[in-house]
Amino acid sequence: MTIASTEGITASDDRTPVKGSPAANNDARAILLLLAAGVALNAALAIAGLWSDFAWPAIGASFVLLVLACERIGRLVPVKGRGAYERTLALGFPLLVLVLWEIAADSGFINPTWFPPPSRIGSALWDLSTRYDRFSGTTLLGRPWLMPEAFNSEGWAGVWKLVAESHVFATVARVLVGFVLGAIPGVLLGVVMGLNQTVRLMLDTTLSAIYVLPKIAIFPIVMLMFADPFGEAPKILVVALSVFILMAINTMAAVRGIDKVYLMAGKNYGAKGWSMLRHVILPGAMPVIFSGLRIALGTAMIVIISVEFVRAKQGVGYMTFYYWEVLNPEKMYAGLVVVMILGVLLTYALQWLQRRLMPWQQK
Repeated sequence: MTIASTEGITASDDRTPVKGSPAANNDARAILLLLAAGVALNAALAIAGLWSDFAWPAIGASFVLLVLACERIGRLVPVKGRGAYERTLALGFPLLVLVLWEIAADSGFINPTWFPPPSRIGSALWDLSTRYDRFSGTTLLGRPWLMPEAFNSEGWAGVWKLVAESHVFATVARVLVGFVLGAIPGVLLGVVMGLNQTVRLMLDTTLSAIYVLPKIAIFPIVMLMFADPFGEAPKILVVALSVFILMAINTMAAVRGIDKVYLMAGKNYGAKGWSMLRHVILPGAMPVIFSGLRIALGTAMIVIISVEFVRAKQGVGYMTFYYWEVLNPEKMYAGLVVVMILGVLLTYALQWLQRRLMPWQQK
């Protein structure tokens, strides 16, 4: 494809219908018809008393109509407003789902005991964030509002005492330590396997066999390796093993997938050994490596939450499972919300690190 044709495609993609033009009027009419069809469908089922019987087909049809309407709306948005439109779409749909969830719980369509409305979950999250559990001696965030007073009275020891009671700190610390301990040797081994066929043939099958094992299944074995099987070391090690295996396989594939042209260009410029590794191989494999790191970070979160379910007295996973045991669904869901928030924040932190280490990929 020529440059001219590519530019033509880009230009045609950026064109939006001129306000008042036949194309814009057609899109506007289509948007109104699609939205009206969705409202009419749900209203007709509700009036006929059949909405509960056909709820899921109605929800699916409404979603399809909404997607079609949003696509038409996107055609009318000018290029300068495209970013705002995309952000509105990304945030607006989750908010719509929460509103519908609230309405469904209040109207009795779903059981509010087992599927409490978002307002009750938010209230439970606030209670967890502000209340000190005297039974377990823990809090969700570590009561940060008391840290200035604790620092003035006891110094850093007082601050650490508050931090150590936090469920969030316990989970994040286990994830980060295990992630680092597993990712660094995993990347190094993956580079070696990608460059050396003998090492790759020796280890590839073994790593592939271990990779498919449920990581929670090896936790009892890991516990036997330590004098204190109920301490922090087994929890961190099972996270590190999960990340290590995944990153070794991912990095091996990343190194083997480097375009041969880059390697030849590096050799022509005199790169060899460490110079080739630093300036050609690692930069060439970095995008795939960071994709693997994102997957490994998610795996680390899944593994540590699972471990905290069965063998912990502190952590977001322990807190979530505890409130399930005592039949407090609002706080159980609040724990799941905290897990999702931690996943998003840790992913953003990893993306920030990726931008720092790979400035050539920034727009």
